[in-house]
Amino acid sequence: MKILITGGAGYVGSVVIPQLIKDGHYVKCLDRFFFGDDYLSQSQFSDKLELIRDDIRWFKPQILEDIDTVLDLAAISNDPAGDLNPEKTFEINHKGRARVAKLSKENGVKRYVLASSASIYGQQSNVADENSEVKPLTVYSKANRNAEIDNLSLNDENFTVTTLRFSSVYGSSPRMRFDTAVNCMVLDLFKNKKISVRGKLNKRPFVHIKDVVSAYQAIINAPREKICGQIFNIGSEEQNFEMGNLAQEIVKASGIDCDIELSDTNDYRSYFASFQKIKEAIGYSTKHTVSEGVIEMYDALTSGKLTDSIKTMTVEWYKKLLSDQILAKEYLLNSTIL
Repeated sequence: MKILITGGAGYVGSVVIPQLIKDGHYVKCLDRFFFGDDYLSQSQFSDKLELIRDDIRWFKPQILEDIDTVLDLAAISNDPAGDLNPEKTFEINHKGRARVAKLSKENGVKRYVLASSASIYGQQSNVADENSEVKPLTVYSKANRNAEIDNLSLNDENFTVTTLRFSSVYGSSPRMRFDTAVNCMVLDLFKNKKISVRGKLNKRPFVHIKDVVSAYQAIINAPREKICGQIFNIGSEEQNFEMGNLAQEIVKASGIDCDIELSDTNDYRSYFASFQKIKEAIGYSTKHTVSEGVIEMYDALTSGKLTDSIKTMTVEWYKKLLSDQILAKEYLLNSTIL
């Protein structure tokens, strides 16, 4: 199968791509490559991977002509970063991905998978399933919801659209992020022997990055009738945590003496999620735990395999990405296309 992955050089994509190649697929990776392409350009991928330096907002549709499946991961990738420039976030996370889906359908792609987020549930008193009313509170989550609505409307018997609402992802990656909750806490533990928790009672679901990969594998291989036009939460009930309890779980898993500093926050996102639908539909369930992810990351930080270097993804990096100078340059270079 030929698969196009947008945003494939990012935190999740750089873990997904090697596995899909191992599974026997040919992969095209469309990305801006702000962090470089050194990892994906290794010789082991040379005849199975094509790197395309471009943007979902203006790439040429011809790259889709021989593609069977699109995994659409390209996005400003969290709530704080999304709030830095709301207009740009909607332009990329909503309109950009709506463009990818529309062009995919027009060019004969059979399957399209949107990477969405459970953050669109916002604040829930009950455990949220795919039929729950969504309450997106941030620019990031609102843009995700808009993309869901637009892209799911394209689903028909010839074009299968599936939306995956991922829990907060954690775990090691060649393009590491330390702005997600578990990863950030592990880094705090490693560097400071103290974990600072804002919003100690806020609730979130979590998922290991390896289980994200297996979710994509499951969707790629699933019968069309099981996934067409569907939304699936990705995660596990066992990894629904209040943030204060999550910090305690991380300290317990590490075995390191550590102070936990608990405080409140003005972030009102708080929700647990159900993951029964995808289990019942195609038999998918997670296999990895927060404890496992903590040990992997702490050991990698200790050995130097992981660092919080300049190439890791942070809100500070997004501030640079979304600066007026960069935006002006983008519009100048692509004004005839936009």
